[in-house]
Amino acid sequence: MANRIDSVSKTGSFPLVLERTAKRDVRTQFAALCFKQKKSGTKVLLVTSRDTGRWVIPKGWPMNGKTAEQCVAIEAWEEAGVRGPVSDGCIGIYSYIKELDTGVNLPIVVAVFSLRVSELHSEYPEVEQRERKWVSLKKAARLVDEPELAQLLIRFKPRGT
Repeated sequence: MANRIDSVSKTGSFPLVLERTAKRDVRTQFAALCFKQKKSGTKVLLVTSRDTGRWVIPKGWPMNGKTAEQCVAIEAWEEAGVRGPVSDGCIGIYSYIKELDTGVNLPIVVAVFSLRVSELHSEYPEVEQRERKWVSLKKAARLVDEPELAQLLIRFKPRGT
């Protein structure tokens, strides 16, 4: 599996070197807008969050020594059981406040990359912790809580379509 993840990025992006941040600093996450093309239009894959059950796109924290694209591929696999090529670069950003168990509210900026789904697996690391659902872009925009993510979904146009 490491070879598949390590070979995701062909853009020349560099692996991340993570530094310590203060407790209340703005943090970054990377997310996968997982999509497929159907005759009826573009469908995107939403998953439920583990803590609240809200509909979200797969996302996670940067990983030391991995590129953003590699992090996106890993999160898409772990949270949604999908594999496929990741876009060359971020397609948009959105923000939200993450409420930690400690009572601290962290401001998060999420860099979103598209992932064209070529494999959908029934067994994956978080299959027991999440639901997943294919929906139209419009329906996805209605289901997510973050207004900036909803706008990104409405405006999403896969390359080559």
